[in-house]
Amino acid sequence: MTKQRRYQYWLDTLSGLTVALALVPEAIAFSFVAHVDPRVGLYAAIIMGLVTALLGGRPGMISGATGAVAVIFAPLVISQTQQQGMAVALSYLFLAVVIMGVFQLIFGLLRWGKFIRLIPQPVMFGFVNGLAIVIFKSQLTQFYIQTHEGLQIMPLRPLLIMLGLVALTMAIIYGLPKITKRLPATLTAILAVSGVSVYLQSLGYDSRTVLDFIQTMDPSQTTIAVGLPQFQLPILTLDAVMTVLPYSFLAASVGLIESLMTLVLVDELTGTRGRGNKESLAQGLANVLNGFLGGMGGCAMIGQSMINVHAGGRGRWSGVVAAGSLLIFLIVGARWIERIPLAALVGVMVMVSIATFEWSSFRIIKKIPKSDAAVIVIVSVTTVLVDLAVAVFVGVIISALVFAWEQGKRIAATESTHDTAYKVYTLNGGLFFGSATAFKALFDVDNDPDHVAIDFRHARVYDHSGLEAIHVVAQRYAQVNKNLHILNVSPECQSLLDRADNIVEVQVLESLKHWRIAEDRLA
Repeated sequence: MTKQRRYQYWLDTLSGLTVALALVPEAIAFSFVAHVDPRVGLYAAIIMGLVTALLGGRPGMISGATGAVAVIFAPLVISQTQQQGMAVALSYLFLAVVIMGVFQLIFGLLRWGKFIRLIPQPVMFGFVNGLAIVIFKSQLTQFYIQTHEGLQIMPLRPLLIMLGLVALTMAIIYGLPKITKRLPATLTAILAVSGVSVYLQSLGYDSRTVLDFIQTMDPSQTTIAVGLPQFQLPILTLDAVMTVLPYSFLAASVGLIESLMTLVLVDELTGTRGRGNKESLAQGLANVLNGFLGGMGGCAMIGQSMINVHAGGRGRWSGVVAAGSLLIFLIVGARWIERIPLAALVGVMVMVSIATFEWSSFRIIKKIPKSDAAVIVIVSVTTVLVDLAVAVFVGVIISALVFAWEQGKRIAATESTHDTAYKVYTLNGGLFFGSATAFKALFDVDNDPDHVAIDFRHARVYDHSGLEAIHVVAQRYAQVNKNLHILNVSPECQSLLDRADNIVEVQVLESLKHWRIAEDRLA
């Protein structure tokens, strides 16, 4: 093993340990979002992380229990708990997770991961910026406590202590690499701030810890310690399958979108290329195992992936260490993890949000087309206010419509008349739904001679709207006893016209020379 590879394994190990520490509060928080026991979220983080690290298509990317999936499954758990109790609700949840994984396996087997290439760069900018804001916004809840009157901001002294520890964490992460790169800044910051927190507690100045966070959500929870996950078969009846099917399909879709978007983001940060189809298969297998081992399911975790990448994690070993360390922490070291100050983890996530935001988008916003700038803003806002997956869909749709509109305006034709007996329109541009209206306005039906040709040497027909537009123009000429001919179509266009023979009634000739021969024969 070369020195460089040994060093990378060292970085992967340290970054994996850092990610494992950051996974704990997030997995627990998402468990409460889904209205299940914290162990269900922690198991999901371990299983998802380990399987995707070993088999996924993007080394260095971290998967686990996520908020997007938790939000989708929460109504299922709530409704089934009210109707049949928590035990049955959990069985329905695990069945939904298994079916979610099956959907994702099908997606990967059909090799549909390539469709991630259709996402335009402005959508990526908006996605990343919105994501950074979401990560930052999610940390603000840590400054609130639960009271009889609801959530309220912390008292002044604990608030100042927490803000100070957050600032210290950020300062270490920012400043340590400028001094030395031998120590992992993020992990060093967590350990250092944990030490400061313990010292402050000895002086009577308490700061919120991971255990405090758990008890804020559920006072009955006294520890995060777990055992090994146990194999169990969920309820498998037709009624159960039909009940969970919509939730499974939606969770599978959202999970894949987030995972593939994260894959592209990590690709850009590392200058390498992941494999979307392989990642889809790994996500699906991980979720199937989750359903049988008591996990709530999940997908790629964008925040933790950013922590890993920025801490130097590049290989599969970082993900294996993260999942393995989390399991060890929760089995034998839970009492130490429970004492980690939330301020340290908040500081890490704030630095991640700052590093994730595409600050260059401010610089280029005035240099790119207004439509692209609008897409960046719309996707960012939608990500913050609605959902990451919805934001991507909205951005792609807007970009596609703008592209169609712009391309539709570019269709044109040059005219040439020969001996007043026939006229040729040489078309330039693509004929599709966006340009069909402009295409139909190009022709002077009343004043054209008896024989008219449309030369497609520099044009293409792309869809049914284009075929229908040709048919409409042909009908207009037929109504005044004039003939329309099509020249120089490409093999692809010819195939379209052949399939639409009963829709488009025009004479298709290879060239103007063949047209003249046909006319001579008719004469």
